[in-house]
Amino acid sequence: MILYFLRHASAGESFSNPKKDEKRALDQSGVEQCGYVGRALTALDAQVDLILSSPLKRSAQTASLVGNEMGYEGKLQLEDALRPGTNFSDFRKMLDKYKTQEALMLVGHNPNLSEFLGRCISDGGCEAAVELKKGAVAKIEMTRSSAVLHWCLTPKMLRALYAAAAESSRPKTSRK
Repeated sequence: MILYFLRHASAGESFSNPKKDEKRALDQSGVEQCGYVGRALTALDAQVDLILSSPLKRSAQTASLVGNEMGYEGKLQLEDALRPGTNFSDFRKMLDKYKTQEALMLVGHNPNLSEFLGRCISDGGCEAAVELKKGAVAKIEMTRSSAVLHWCLTPKMLRALYAAAAESSRPKTSRK
């Protein structure tokens, strides 16, 4: 199974009221980050069977925008196991529920999303340190007994790749 771990994009400052914070939307920078992520995943020929997201607005928005950019036509699945504060056991149960899928995109929050990624790729269940910044995406491939991290792209890297691609596609002007 291929898993794409995507931390929600930038959503500004958090609210002290948890109910209000659950409804916090992406800011303009976050919307732009989603475009970079979606275009990068498309360029990498990433294909997903299903996109699973935390039910919090910023994650669902990230999942929807990135999915649209990738041409994903399926339904977005909201999963409580991707909410902030959930544990690895809940995460594993969620993965078991979708074990027939070949590729999943998982959109959620830190610190638990980075923890889940680290625990998936580490030997013996200890945690490997992989930090997912807001708008970062990582690809792992899991088998029954192990998982391999293929890559992890930060928002800064995605922005730079996008700028480089745009620059290289501009027509060259000759100087006389």
